[in-house]
Amino acid sequence: MAKIQESKAYKYCEWVLQKDNQKAPSYVKKQCESWKRIADGEDSEAYVSEKTYEKIMKLLGLMVHPDLQKPLNESLEDYAMLFITATFCTKTMDPDIDTEVRFYETALLKIARKNFKTFNAAVIFILLMLTEPRFSRFFSVAPDLKLSKELQIAIKKIIKSSPILSDELEPVFKTLRNEIRCNLTESEYTPLAYSEDKMDGKLPSAFLADEAGAMDSYPVEAMRSGQITVTNPLGIILSTEYPNDNNVMIDETDKGKKVLDGLRENRRMFSLIYEPDDYLLQGDEWQKNDLCIYQSNPVACTNNRIFRKIVEKRTDAVDYENKRENYLCKHNNIKYKGLGVEGYIEITKVRKCKKKKDDEWWKGRRVWLGLDLSLSEDNVCVDMKTYEGDDKDNAVLYTKTMGFIPAGKIAQKSKREGVDYNTLIRNGCCIACGDEVIDYTKVEEYVLTLEEKLGVEIVQIGYDRWNAISSIQKFENAGYECVEIKQHSSVLHSPTKWLKECILSGRYWYEENLMLEINFQNARCTEDTNKNKYVNKKKSVEKVDQVVGNINSTYLIEQELLYGGDGFVAQVG
Repeated sequence: MAKIQESKAYKYCEWVLQKDNQKAPSYVKKQCESWKRIADGEDSEAYVSEKTYEKIMKLLGLMVHPDLQKPLNESLEDYAMLFITATFCTKTMDPDIDTEVRFYETALLKIARKNFKTFNAAVIFILLMLTEPRFSRFFSVAPDLKLSKELQIAIKKIIKSSPILSDELEPVFKTLRNEIRCNLTESEYTPLAYSEDKMDGKLPSAFLADEAGAMDSYPVEAMRSGQITVTNPLGIILSTEYPNDNNVMIDETDKGKKVLDGLRENRRMFSLIYEPDDYLLQGDEWQKNDLCIYQSNPVACTNNRIFRKIVEKRTDAVDYENKRENYLCKHNNIKYKGLGVEGYIEITKVRKCKKKKDDEWWKGRRVWLGLDLSLSEDNVCVDMKTYEGDDKDNAVLYTKTMGFIPAGKIAQKSKREGVDYNTLIRNGCCIACGDEVIDYTKVEEYVLTLEEKLGVEIVQIGYDRWNAISSIQKFENAGYECVEIKQHSSVLHSPTKWLKECILSGRYWYEENLMLEINFQNARCTEDTNKNKYVNKKKSVEKVDQVVGNINSTYLIEQELLYGGDGFVAQVG
């Protein structure tokens, strides 16, 4: 029997995980590390079925590449072999039906053009039609009929190039105008176009969303809804980058990253996310750093012809502004209008600063509160912070963060944001209050009882004037000094920078809080015209209120260390 450790998929993982290999982006490294553990038998939830692997390799050996005229088990790219092997051969036991099922229910591939993405999708559909139970139905969804037909054409090419599959006496497949049928399993594949077809009412054993970056969430969610009663469902989502801000690929990519970062409990998503790491997205790195090409295009790592062609396109994009959007989006997986946007702090760096909850530790501490009160139907944050040390260069920050969400929107927010708010509430990361909107009396009660409950002394409360006036009046009436912090880059740049420096240098500690970690993962920074960096809520992915609360409390402590408790410098903006 074939050994998975001898497979192209496994060897590709080993190449990706080589210590000094910068050609593979960070999230591909994380996925390869996770799947390699499964392949090595070190995972308690999943395993790789070598019996299934041998079957898949035999079927690939029967298919012939239409251009290379070689069996597909010899001619597919390494990344494609990993994607196919992981999707089909990684298994788990379903306790509800006591049977073996695929471990991954979603397979995500974000990859630049010139990687044979559509061809590999065709291979996957042929394998599905040959291996899934009788009468299975498969659908591909694409923005329009032309794109959807491209996949159907690719399937037909493989079938016609493979003698065993296209035998006229005993044909394995029957190709019709609007569908392809497998005579062995009596299954069928139908291409759908979002612009013309209704997606509801289908019962797909598996579906594929091609060019998902050009579609909103409806086609994918409609397909997933149709799979609720399916025992062994599979959804495959493929795309390059697109310049629009409202597409399902943004959500799916964010979900895949959170799974790989351990911020989502459900691991049944396999994600190969080929996009340049954050440090390559700044300034003009794309114009000269070949890693932008390698990290978005795995085929370019080994195919010099394709690499040279992309470099030619890069040269044109440098010289001609009207060519940049297409080049950056399609060949580097970089959203052009998003240049200058970067992740705030790598989540693995943040997690090094986590410590156990200990209310006793806070007794007798002087603390500064940073509020982000936002809209009444949105998330709210109260961040409590203290410090040890004499100046900015050696001060250590300690923080305890609490979130508030509308109780009547828990289910809706959990589904839309991909965050399990019920778990966060149980773990003490946030408090549900009110119904459709936040009950601000609960937020105010939390602040006004902190001194009594934890034995702290509140020195100051920092706030953004927006939506805060009523609560601030109550805090001032209770005798607390409240400081307005204008949410302007000129004011926020310094505390944003200092907080990051403290985290990266190990001078920041936070009480374990998954919600805070998710917010750090969501946070994105931008620069103003004066190179002032700040966390941009509009550019960030989902909620960042707990990061904003942290920055506001950090601002207060920074002013304390710089100027003492006698006053604050004027805020410009």
